Amino acid sequence: MSQDEYFSVHAHLKINVEELGDGEQVPSEVEFGREIPVAFRIASQCGDIDSSVEKEIHALHQDNGQALGKFLIAQNEKINLLLGFMLAQQDNPKVRYQTETFGASGLTFIAKKAFHKGQHIRLKLFLENPPSAIYCYGSVYGCKEKNGKYAVGMKYIRLQEEDRDVLIRAALHQQQKLLRQRALERDN
Repeated sequence: MSQDEYFSVHAHLKINVEELGDGEQVPSEVEFGREIPVAFRIASQCGDIDSSVEKEIHALHQDNGQALGKFLIAQNEKINLLLGFMLAQQDNPKVRYQTETFGASGLTFIAKKAFHKGQHIRLKLFLENPPSAIYCYGSVYGCKEKNGKYAVGMKYIRLQEEDRDVLIRAALHQQQKLLRQRALERDN
């Protein structure tokens, strides 16, 4: 599946956008793997573990092991709270923006200044559901003025496959949330 085949959803995620300095290059795949901060590696590993055991925990919860299932869910929620706290420390308010849309192939955000097409950016994305953070690089594909601000579109150019999976799950979660909200509005 090519990157263009992933869908995007309208949602506001907290992101950090750092422009690469003069002479700074997008790292190779190997360098990128080594450069990822420890907190983001841990978040990615926790996300992989959560998704791999989620069905088993729910199956256990429905069987006779309800107490054990509740205990495991509570432990997972505690770990997610600690992980969220740890990842919040990685957020830099000086380079903080908010997405307009996001997906597994790219995102859009609103900025006070223009970015130019082809500009390379270091990104940190902070997700609430699933609770995680993603470290990656992007390239600006478009920038349009919008009410005195700039709508910036970016495609990911360095992103771990596990993190792409997290973005897919987050986009699906957001889409389900929007569909439930529309259904409730229709019913009322």
